[in-house]
Amino acid sequence: MTDNQTRTDLFSPARMGAFALANRIVMAPVTRSRYGEDGIPGELHATYYAQRAGAGLIVAEATNISAQGRGYAATPGIWTDEQVEGWKKVTDAVHGAGGKIVLQLWHVGRFSSTELQPDGEAPVAPSAIKAEGNTYTTAGFVPVSMPRALETNEIPGVIEQYRHAARNARRAGFDGVEVHSANSYLLDQFLRDSTNHRTDHYGGSVENRTRLTLEVTEAVAEIWGSDRVGIRLSPVSPDAGNTPLDSNVMATYGHLIQQLNRFKLAYMHFVEGATGGSRNVSAGVDLDHLRALFTGAYIGNNSYDLDLAIARRADKKIDAVAFGRLFISNPDLVERLRRGKELAIAPRESYYNGGAKGYTDWPAGTC
Repeated sequence: MTDNQTRTDLFSPARMGAFALANRIVMAPVTRSRYGEDGIPGELHATYYAQRAGAGLIVAEATNISAQGRGYAATPGIWTDEQVEGWKKVTDAVHGAGGKIVLQLWHVGRFSSTELQPDGEAPVAPSAIKAEGNTYTTAGFVPVSMPRALETNEIPGVIEQYRHAARNARRAGFDGVEVHSANSYLLDQFLRDSTNHRTDHYGGSVENRTRLTLEVTEAVAEIWGSDRVGIRLSPVSPDAGNTPLDSNVMATYGHLIQQLNRFKLAYMHFVEGATGGSRNVSAGVDLDHLRALFTGAYIGNNSYDLDLAIARRADKKIDAVAFGRLFISNPDLVERLRRGKELAIAPRESYYNGGAKGYTDWPAGTC
């Protein structure tokens, strides 16, 4: 049998910020839509994550920081005491299995429906620009709603939502948090001039459009310490309503990354290409150049297989690699990769909704 341990140090211990990891393989945040309307995790979710505790680090699925931040039914939250107690079951189970887990803090911004918002209100966004596409509600798929632009005096309240969620993540026993500033959700909507047409100090210049992500990161780092905070970016992903790219990807995200360096974050989790899709990028965009601007640990993400991960690690392009879909059907993915074992492939119909079937019933113990 092939033992990939001899080919790479991806299976060796590593450190990212305050995190001492058993290996350099990360479980990416994967939305599975298996929560009730209250967004409270339970024993099923504890089992699911504990099964995957062989990852050097688990980034728990995107979790709503507030009722306002919610854009999809059946997704978890972290704004209520009951949600905190539910997540404690998860973190206890992961730690009991020897793993480490951080929570991804999520506000969807404009990609939501009035059916999912408190009191049927409009979703909020940097500007009143409607996204394309549908979102999932208890009644099924519905078109996303027209958002309203946040007033300048409301933005401190949004930052407080992140701060409150970060505190709750500490109470829930997580090892840290990841700021979700990717995939065209709220913070990414502020970054891109295609979705941010504001004229106040959160719009216009690159300095202004990056302001909210930096203020949120600072607020979260005040709660956790920056060495237990990561951030996820996706400069060229059109997700969440086929959002157009920024008109100058290199300038906008380059400025952001250089400003993030002052926090000395645990890591930057970077989507290389279109989330869950092609790794190709537009002419004039150099993601490796952006990666090189970051002075901390770097997690590469998007359509990786082991050979690509080994090659990019050998070239010092990544410090760790994140796998998402492969962890769905291979709870013991790290050992399967290390031993060169065959990988199971989950059918797409098992990705979302349902109970234990397609969630916690994938076999492990193959090594």
